[in-house]
Amino acid sequence: MTEATYKDHLGRPIVAVTGMGIITSLGQGLKDNWAALTSGTSGIHGITRFPTDGLSTRIAGTVDFIDIPVPNAVERSYAFARETTIEALADAGIPGDFNGPLFLAAPPIEPEWSARFDLADRSPPSDHPGDAYERFLAAMRQRTDAAFHEAALFGAISERLADRFGTRGLPVTLSTACASGATAIQLGIEAIRQGRTDRALAVATDGSLSAEALIRFSLLSALSTQNDPPTKASKPFSKDRDGFVIAEGAATLVLESLEAAVARGAKVLGIMKGAGEKADSFHRTRSSPDGGPAIATIRAALADAGIDESGIGYINAHGTSTPENDKMEYGSMLAVFGERMASIPLSSNKSMIGHTLTAAGAVEAVFSLQTMLTGTLPPTINYNNPDPSIVLDVVPNKKREQQVSAVLSNSFGFGGQNASLVMALEPA
Repeated sequence: MTEATYKDHLGRPIVAVTGMGIITSLGQGLKDNWAALTSGTSGIHGITRFPTDGLSTRIAGTVDFIDIPVPNAVERSYAFARETTIEALADAGIPGDFNGPLFLAAPPIEPEWSARFDLADRSPPSDHPGDAYERFLAAMRQRTDAAFHEAALFGAISERLADRFGTRGLPVTLSTACASGATAIQLGIEAIRQGRTDRALAVATDGSLSAEALIRFSLLSALSTQNDPPTKASKPFSKDRDGFVIAEGAATLVLESLEAAVARGAKVLGIMKGAGEKADSFHRTRSSPDGGPAIATIRAALADAGIDESGIGYINAHGTSTPENDKMEYGSMLAVFGERMASIPLSSNKSMIGHTLTAAGAVEAVFSLQTMLTGTLPPTINYNNPDPSIVLDVVPNKKREQQVSAVLSNSFGFGGQNASLVMALEPA
């Protein structure tokens, strides 16, 4: 093969995916997740992690089958990331130290209520009782608490992953809301394209589901309150959708330059052809109703991939099941794809696994690659009452056997963070 074989349309190294690992509410590992996803199984269930009496939302896609030493968001998120990275590296055939950079998408870290209440209970009395910060510091000086300390460190998860898997350089931790997972992948792509490394580890994890997180999203009127049955609550693009279902999960992708992957005899699972991102300054949580930033994001990803609208055969939608976001995403895709939009098959994995927040972009990238590898389009379940203002082929309720060679995956997040990825099968 010539050197040009390994370059894209802009003369940059082609980036391949050589390993994948995943955990969602459907289970652990790509095999079990894919079997459940394509059969239309839902992982949404009643919450047992904390009491939900009096709450309007009592369901979620929690991951409760991974053992953790301390019940907090850091330990859960680390455990999910560790397990998906073990799977991805085994899939890629990379033993020992990874010897490449780590890009981690992780949820915003803060101690959970239970930990803060415990700290308050053992805080010494003060002449100035309103100065809680000083009292907390005094309590921590009296008795050190390594678990509490680590639960307050935003970079703790990436540092532990770097030590465990032998990544190179300073690990990067990022949090760009629902776009985080796609952003981590984009950073890995750029590191390889710029010639800074032959391989990169992109990891996205979110084990942050707590009572506080649930209440905060409920106060934003963002969550579904259709608690019974839980499996029917997430219904993207349906007329009776009323909000997203909060969930947990993680995914890891091993990215390599195609040239390096071929040289070491690795199997190539797919190609990361393009990535686009744009910021939306319309509102702290809402997306711009006209979809302008989302439209620009999709177009940027297509341009980066060197293909036009006709090259996309399937879309993995953001598809949150919130009334406003689904409408905005549809309008954005319609603006880009025009009349073709009604005939491009599209799925929302969130109908089955819920919204994995920080992890969503990477989780859905894994499912997008698996869609191409298997020739199976996963369904959008609970699609029984179509929204007449959103005309889409959502692969309703049952999987479809159809080979596609290029996929667009959208991640449009709270706070105006938008990212889209274009993936393709291995080039000839």
